[in-house]
Amino acid sequence: MFTELERLSARPEPFAAITTDLLWADPHTSGHMLAHHLDGTVDISSRTTDTIERSVAWLTGTLGVGVGAGTRVLDLGCGPGLYSNRLAALGAEVTGVDFSERSVRYARDTAPAGRGSATYLLGNYLEVELPGRYDVALMVMCDFCALGPEQRGRLLRRVAGVLDAGGRFLFDVYGLSALATHQEKRSFTPNPSGGFWSPRPYFEFVSTFVYEREKVSLDKYVIVEEDRTRTVYNWLQHYDPAVLRGELDRNGYDLTELLGDLTGAPFDPDGHEFAVITTPRP
Repeated sequence: MFTELERLSARPEPFAAITTDLLWADPHTSGHMLAHHLDGTVDISSRTTDTIERSVAWLTGTLGVGVGAGTRVLDLGCGPGLYSNRLAALGAEVTGVDFSERSVRYARDTAPAGRGSATYLLGNYLEVELPGRYDVALMVMCDFCALGPEQRGRLLRRVAGVLDAGGRFLFDVYGLSALATHQEKRSFTPNPSGGFWSPRPYFEFVSTFVYEREKVSLDKYVIVEEDRTRTVYNWLQHYDPAVLRGELDRNGYDLTELLGDLTGAPFDPDGHEFAVITTPRP
C-alpha cells in the first residue's frame, strides 16, 4: 500500500506525460466540460460571456476580423464555437478545430446562417490537416500554456504554414504572477460529489506541483475506479514577456504587440495573464 501511494503522488518531470484527451475527449468528462463552456457566468472551460463578447468586439473593431466579408480565421481549440460562431455571424469565414466530439457537435448545431461561415474539424490541431489559408489564427483561454515545449514548437510551425503573408497569430498565456498562486499540496477524496470523472464511484487523488526553474505548474489527478486507474496531468507553462518573445523568435515569429488580454486591454506586468499578437517571418 505504501509503495502504491508513493507512486500515486510521485513528482513527474515537466511535461513528461500529456493526457489532454482524457479531460476533453472522454465521453463522460467532456459533458461536464461542455457545461462549463456554456455557463457564461464562470471562467472555467471558456471565458465569461461578457469577456467573449468584448473580445469579439475588439477583434472585429481593431483587427478587422469579421468586418470584411471573406476574412479567413482559424480558431484552434475552438470548443463549442463561442468565438467562431460570433465571428462568422459578423462575416468571417471561420475554421474551428477541436478534438472534443461533444463540443464540435454543439458548435456545428449552433453555427449561424448568414453573412459568413463556420466550418468545424474534429481532431487534434497538432495533427489534423488544416485546409486552406488564413488571415488570422486564434488560440484562447491560455491553451498555449497547456502544451509542452515540443508541442508548442510544432504548433507554431503549423500555424506559420497556413497563414498568408502578413497573417497574425493571437493567443493568451499565463504570467509569472499566476505561478505564484500555485502551492504544492496533496488531497484525497473518496467518491467526490458531482461525479466529474466518472458516473461510477471512484477515489480521487490530487497532487499539485510547482516547478520554479521551468515556470511550470501541474495538477496531477489519479482517478481510481473498481476496474481501472487513470492519471490526468494538467500542465501549465507560465511566461514573462521576454521569455515568450525569445520562444517566438526561435520559431520564426515576431511579437508585434503585447496586450493585457484578448479584449485589447493594456498590458499589466503584474497581471496573471497577458496576450500577444504575433506574425511569422517570411
